[in-house]
Amino acid sequence: MDTSFASVFYEIALLVLLAAGVGFIGLLLRQPLVVAFIAVGVLAGPDALGLVSSTEFIETLSQISIAVLLFLVGLKLDVSLVRNLGKVAVATGLGQVTFTAFFGYLICLALGIDPVTSLYISIALTFSSTIIIVKLLSDKQEIGALHGKIALGFLIVQDIFVVLAMVTLSAIGVGMGEDAGGLWDVAQVFIGGVLMVSAVVVFIRYVANPLLSQIARSPELMVIFAVGWAASLAALGDALGFGKELGGLLAGVSLASTEYREAISSRLASLRDFLLLFFFINLGASLQLSTLGDQIGPAIVLSLFVLIGNPLIVLAIMGYMGYRKRTGFLAGLTVAQISEFSLIFMAMGITIGHVGGEAMGLVTLVGLVTIALSVYMITWSHKLFEICEPFLGIFERSQPHREQDDTESVDDARSVDFIIFGLGRYGCRIGSKLHEKGYRVLGIDFDPEALANWRRMGLEASYGDATDPEFVVHMDLTGVQAVVSAVPRDRGALTEADPQLALLHGLKSANYKGKVFLSVQQMADAEDLLGKGASVVLKPFDDAADYAVRQLTQSTEA
Repeated sequence: MDTSFASVFYEIALLVLLAAGVGFIGLLLRQPLVVAFIAVGVLAGPDALGLVSSTEFIETLSQISIAVLLFLVGLKLDVSLVRNLGKVAVATGLGQVTFTAFFGYLICLALGIDPVTSLYISIALTFSSTIIIVKLLSDKQEIGALHGKIALGFLIVQDIFVVLAMVTLSAIGVGMGEDAGGLWDVAQVFIGGVLMVSAVVVFIRYVANPLLSQIARSPELMVIFAVGWAASLAALGDALGFGKELGGLLAGVSLASTEYREAISSRLASLRDFLLLFFFINLGASLQLSTLGDQIGPAIVLSLFVLIGNPLIVLAIMGYMGYRKRTGFLAGLTVAQISEFSLIFMAMGITIGHVGGEAMGLVTLVGLVTIALSVYMITWSHKLFEICEPFLGIFERSQPHREQDDTESVDDARSVDFIIFGLGRYGCRIGSKLHEKGYRVLGIDFDPEALANWRRMGLEASYGDATDPEFVVHMDLTGVQAVVSAVPRDRGALTEADPQLALLHGLKSANYKGKVFLSVQQMADAEDLLGKGASVVLKPFDDAADYAVRQLTQSTEA
């Protein structure tokens, strides 16, 4: 075996094991993995344990992780979704971004930071972590609440701003490298970008849905295609000169208008987290601990600005628009931290040569402080509101007129009574009977033909897989009376997972408190599933046999 390859393998194995250990400590402290991963990079770096020596390999994985992360951001940028954003999401998102960037810039200048670096840092402070916020709100079952929906809305506005900022930064960087050729290089990149965007538009219009409807017959193949598509467009973007990041973003946008985007996003979540480990290890290892001491003062000032200023501006805007102070306060707490995109944005600035490593160290410190503290702020948001309520009256109108209207619309949007996984003959019969009785039923399957048949019955359908706990965790289960699995248990052999147990695990992770009905084909499975959390076990063949026997005996007795 090549000794260099062996050393890389041993190093990666040790780093992943270290990340698992530090991540477990972070879990006990209720901290997100971002904090744990940066801590791993610092521990493994040259100023601590000195474990990182394969810097080129880790840098490559770091670049792949950024492409995958931006691919997932692109998946959320559905044109129709952006067009339908509510006024409050747009106003709050733009207001928070403008406020943070403007006053953040002034604070940085006051701290003695040069204007260009101040501009970069102030923009980096505007990004909030969608990953962390969605996870925390899902854990608290508040993703479907009014403040949760508003928060998700202005997070999408932030994501659009992230895209625009990175596009601008990439454009500024064109032609600035050592091999730059001036205006001709800029023109080539511009022409290549126009051609690539045009090709993506054609792909969205004519190819995306038909292609994915065929690939989606195999969830595993869909994941492989998504990763390959993201990597290919990231490589093409790099070859054309505008970077892997924007190539990966375009790959996501090209699939965002399909009904499979949520399933792709949930399936790639674990891969994203694994690859981001190497981005944060690379970042932590590059920090010079000896120089961070000078950054502690500015980091505290900027952290307080993010932790206090961001929630206050959201609270003020929502109060002005007619929302109650409670809704504005709970929504505002979700932006009391900066994002992993803040660090990626600064890394792009370093690559271009606009900022130095000290600025990255400062933003990293702000990220560690704000992410760590905001986790507890969001977790204990209702207790914090009780403490702060007497001082929040100035942020609420005498008649919060928007609250009632929005609350009613949210209730209407989430009034699904039953969710059925598995839209075969049994699932369709259950769904149609519930629909006849006036209930609202959502059907979920990963077979496009089953989804089409379900929709022909006039019922709502969504592409998804019961064996994917991440998909279940990110569903809005608010108000759902019961979740029904009509997926045969032996079907798990096809997906290398038991669909019933995977569904139970996902529902438990989502803190779902409603009823869970699971179907089995063998009586031996019933007790096992009941012991693991099922409310009721359905036995289609036994139930059908019992009904047939009743019909037969009634006819003979008559």
